[in-house]
Amino acid sequence: MAPNAGASQNHAQLVNQDEDTGFGCSLNDLRTLMECRGSEGIERITRNFSNVHGLCKQLKTSPTDGLTTNPADLEHRRKVFGSNLIPPKKPKTFLELVWEALQDVTLIILEVAAIISLGLSFYQAPDGDTAVCLPANFQGTGGEAGEGAAGWIEGAAILISVIVVVLVTAGNDYTKEKQFRGLQNKIEQEQKFATIRDGQVLEIPVADIVVGDVTQVKYGDLLPADGVIIQSNDLKIDESSLTGESDHVKKGAETDPIMLAGTHVMEGSGKMVITAVGVNSQTGIIFSLLGASEGHDDEAGNHDSRADVNVNHDHNASPENIPLTEFKDGEEPGEEQGEEGDQPKKKKSRRKEQSVLQTKLTKLAVQIGYVGFAVSISTVILLIVLFCVELFGYNSFTWRSECTSVYIQYFVKFFIIGVTVLVVAVPEGLPLAVTISLAFSVKKMMKDNNLVRHLDACETMGNATAICSDKTGTLTTNRMTAVECYLAGQHHEKGLPKADDLPTSTTNVLVTGISVNCAYTSKILPPEQEGGQPMQVGNKTECALLGMVRDIGREYESVRKEITEEKLFKVYTFNSVRKSMSTVVQNEDGSYRLYTKGASEIVLKKCNNILNEQGEAIRFSTADKNDMIRNVIEKMASNGLRTIGLAYRDFPADSPPDWEQEGTVVSNLTCIGIAGIEDPVRPEVPDAIRKCQRAGITVRMVTGDNVNTARSIATKCGIINPTEDILVIDGKEFNRRIRDSAGVIKQQKIDAIWPRLRVLARSSPTDKHTLVKGIIDSKVSANREVVAVTGDGTNDGPALKKADVGFAMGIAGTDVAKEASDIILTDDNFTSIVKAVKWGRNVYDSIAKFLQFQLTVNVTAVVVAFFGACIIKDSPLKAVQMLWVNLIMDTLASLALSTEQPTDALLLRKPYGRNKALISRTMTKNILGHAVYQLIVIFVLLFAGDVLFDIDSGRVQGLHSAPTQHFTIIFNTFVLMQIFNEINARKIHGERDVFSGIFTNPIFCSILIGTLVLQILIVELGGQAFTTTSLTLSQWLWCIFLGMFELVWGQVVSSIPNKVLPKFLAFGKSKAVEETDGSGEDENDEVPDLSDQSLRRGQILWFRGLNRIQQQIRVVNAFRSSLYETRHYKRSMNSIASIHDFLPQQQQHDDDDDDQDSTPERQPLANVPEQEQDAAVAQSPSVA
Repeated sequence: MAPNAGASQNHAQLVNQDEDTGFGCSLNDLRTLMECRGSEGIERITRNFSNVHGLCKQLKTSPTDGLTTNPADLEHRRKVFGSNLIPPKKPKTFLELVWEALQDVTLIILEVAAIISLGLSFYQAPDGDTAVCLPANFQGTGGEAGEGAAGWIEGAAILISVIVVVLVTAGNDYTKEKQFRGLQNKIEQEQKFATIRDGQVLEIPVADIVVGDVTQVKYGDLLPADGVIIQSNDLKIDESSLTGESDHVKKGAETDPIMLAGTHVMEGSGKMVITAVGVNSQTGIIFSLLGASEGHDDEAGNHDSRADVNVNHDHNASPENIPLTEFKDGEEPGEEQGEEGDQPKKKKSRRKEQSVLQTKLTKLAVQIGYVGFAVSISTVILLIVLFCVELFGYNSFTWRSECTSVYIQYFVKFFIIGVTVLVVAVPEGLPLAVTISLAFSVKKMMKDNNLVRHLDACETMGNATAICSDKTGTLTTNRMTAVECYLAGQHHEKGLPKADDLPTSTTNVLVTGISVNCAYTSKILPPEQEGGQPMQVGNKTECALLGMVRDIGREYESVRKEITEEKLFKVYTFNSVRKSMSTVVQNEDGSYRLYTKGASEIVLKKCNNILNEQGEAIRFSTADKNDMIRNVIEKMASNGLRTIGLAYRDFPADSPPDWEQEGTVVSNLTCIGIAGIEDPVRPEVPDAIRKCQRAGITVRMVTGDNVNTARSIATKCGIINPTEDILVIDGKEFNRRIRDSAGVIKQQKIDAIWPRLRVLARSSPTDKHTLVKGIIDSKVSANREVVAVTGDGTNDGPALKKADVGFAMGIAGTDVAKEASDIILTDDNFTSIVKAVKWGRNVYDSIAKFLQFQLTVNVTAVVVAFFGACIIKDSPLKAVQMLWVNLIMDTLASLALSTEQPTDALLLRKPYGRNKALISRTMTKNILGHAVYQLIVIFVLLFAGDVLFDIDSGRVQGLHSAPTQHFTIIFNTFVLMQIFNEINARKIHGERDVFSGIFTNPIFCSILIGTLVLQILIVELGGQAFTTTSLTLSQWLWCIFLGMFELVWGQVVSSIPNKVLPKFLAFGKSKAVEETDGSGEDENDEVPDLSDQSLRRGQILWFRGLNRIQQQIRVVNAFRSSLYETRHYKRSMNSIASIHDFLPQQQQHDDDDDDQDSTPERQPLANVPEQEQDAAVAQSPSVA
């Protein structure tokens, strides 16, 4: 692949391959090896190294003990083979951000108008006599001809104001991106991988991995570097992020030993030796080819240029090097590529294009923009028409060439007035408010154990109406302990028996079966603190079984030393379809023994014998099984215990079975016994669930445990109440109820179940995905449901991706689950979800507060400007003054109102839901009520202020005449009313006490005081630049009084009951967008035209693999840009592979389902219609 990639600048760090490195193979040898696949890879290893042990020998590493921890050796390897880092693109400089801020259309228009105004102010008519251009008694806008010496000041002041706005915007962007880079670093530092050094398994940062390291790989891992398999157990890899092929690839030393960075382990476990890291891995080569070069002269031409542009958008990247896994399979390249590519624009799926709040804001911003544009155009046209009618009609003047410059100055002024109306009307501050609020919340949420990966998930969580939660580790402590068991024909309810109390044969098969049939990565370590509990490492259920071995008086370590992982003959690893794990061991006499553990009902169905009191295998009939289920399993489950079945089977040496026929091998088992494992409910969970219920959020438990265990835990948590009409069912019953006679899922059948459903037990990941999709698509509730989902396993990926907000477990979660999620719970605790709800609602309310404030200013300023133009042929608020008001509205107010701290009161109201209006009737009442007061004050001051204050009128002034006290009072009063109304805007639900909690937000207080101080300076010292003049003390006191009266008026407005207001006053709803069934596209359609044969393979892989670091910055860019431009973006866990990538291939029903997203058996092609792709997702074998 890409042999010329080595010439890239990213490879400059590498040493000359002709030097003696001290290793038996060179960097190029290893890179060439990693380009091979399947049998070609085996042949290359055999030819060059004899076998994988020969490769390890040449790399001077041990296949069993790995590398030493000698720092000199590790550093030497980094020098020779490179580090597991990819040099990132530099973040944008402050000047680049300034240039981006200058691209705003309204600012450009204003700049052009100001420059024209500035130029014309210095222009003199050729004859020097302009008196004949206007009548002596001309009373229109501008009055005199405009000979004032200060004519240039207005244009210069506008330019300076634009510069200030640009610098403030760029400064905000720079600070914001710095915060995001810090967040990125946080994510990177948490990425660790199990690596063997000095014979010890260590969790080391991904960036520290070097060539020659031996790493353990297991179900759910995201591979950090390229390598070659040393040993594997039923290992299957999802390589779709690199190849686009969604079929899982079976890996093994005899089948396909090549492992690639960025691919996901979907099943099994094993060990591999690292052979390529960083820019020398296959993904790193692609990244170097397409991302390292600053120029656009690569072989692929325009396509490379697009890729390079996208890389440049990475403000998010850490200034340090970025670990390789950060660039893998996470999200799609984004809409920018789709727009610029050659493909026609595709219709998009509704899913996650925009969050709930974004959808509402986009629609609202577009509406406001339209109104503002219409008013600004109308203002300009009206001013020009009135000017022309009065001058050329009423005064009968004709257009003379020497007067052209004079008339154009008037037209430019009219144009500037119109543009300033547009500037004030268009809510540029809205994206900034969203960004500031989200960035502030994300930073605070990290302290509450919520690591936010996608910013919009934060506010979406505030609208959540339903939470589908896992049980283990989320609602429970995830510290499992075996407390009951059924062994040797006896149910031990009061505790576990000792080995001496059991038949020797039963003890031996029990101890050996548990020791070898639990992943060797699961172990029990001594407590970190003296007197503490032993540490459980790995799968908690397996740790409970290993603890059971110790509790009966035996040690599992001695068994594992005798039967090492390399000696395991065959492993059928656990997955959600099997719900069991089986391991085959070859005995010394050549015979084989299979050990199985798994869900008790599953294992019992496969048993024909059971060990009795003497340790002998006796017949296990169907009646016996039913008795055991009724008397043992259900009894344990009713006490909240998870039941695990243990069994074995022997095979003779002379006639072994076909080990690939799993169904035949794992059958006719002999039952050893049943273990009852307790996982206590977290003590804080019941209270957290009560808070959710009080906040109007329905909590549902979706678990793989049986119905009785799930019901018991749900009762303890408070999810189900015996007095309520609720539903507790298992996966099999769930599938029966939601399908019609043809086996097709029907939305109306789901709608009949989900409102009452509280517990879904024995559920597969497909059941979970079906439930989440059904709730999201349902239209039963008026405001549509917003669903959050928790998950920790690889196969939770579909549900996590489908949900509005996906929570992954930071401790127990697999890398795949984390990649699919929006928020990572760093403590795996349900209470952290409640904190996320509170922060999310706070974000939503902060945006609503800002909207309430801004729209009041918008309405007032636009009406004043328009009617001022109609009546006095000028705007009472000048262009520079409007820009100052705009700065107050946008930057300062967004910062003040977006940094409010959340309170517990946020959890006392119901969620808004998906279709709830963003601007409620209460907010509309406040907006219109305060706008009415401000307009009355402004127009009274405009038409009677000169009389009331006994000052000269400012209504008829020359084009460049001196500022007047009259218009200065209008401007000052207007700004002071906004300052005091900012306090009113802190409350959006009709609360009367607008001061409560004001001192808990020092930013708000500082901005309020700072704005007031700046306003005083502008009025007193602004002069010609701000069109202001100094005011007397009494005039100041009147301005302050009229401003402060806003607080009193706010109480009057609050007294108006909402019920007297018409419902149409609530606006800003998000339309319920229908699903695009039959559209012929899957959810991941934003990719370049891969059918273009001119695209090189490396570029294709790049477009598929580019991911996470771009995602957050696309969110930032979307927020920063004006939302009325309707920037959409999509998130997905995988660039090409859809949901089916996560579903096990064994999953299959006989029926079709056109309501799901994918099928594992019949893998879809890019052009297969969505109905066909959707046909088999929910077709998993469900278990009662």
